[in-house]
Amino acid sequence: MNFVSTRVITGDVARLVAFYEKATGVAATWATEDFAELTTANGTLAIGGVRTVAMFAPGSARPAANHSVIIEFLVDDVDRVHGNLSGFVTDFVNEPTTMPWGNRSLLFRDPDGNLVNFFTPVTPAALEKFAH
Repeated sequence: MNFVSTRVITGDVARLVAFYEKATGVAATWATEDFAELTTANGTLAIGGVRTVAMFAPGSARPAANHSVIIEFLVDDVDRVHGNLSGFVTDFVNEPTTMPWGNRSLLFRDPDGNLVNFFTPVTPAALEKFAH
């Protein structure tokens, strides 16, 4: 088994894709107007429109209803990235904060209210965990 992607369902695919392209600097690959993917070296963030839900199971997913998942991205310098995001992210949950497990994390919400964590490992143990 291989974990491949996380899919976010939204009512406005173009808006959410544009947000993540700007936040991450990763260009999306569009399959249809209802589905795009932002692929990094370690995983893919898929963004699907509500019309795609009916193809799986109608009504099984609702846009802007997430209250339990955090989408996480490893970044080189979370403090610098915070400065870059300040111009267009409107809902920061916290400023860059060093967590007990050794990551310096910045938590914010995307336009649909999904939580996003950009983090940089800063302690020796965290740096070792994410060394490639």
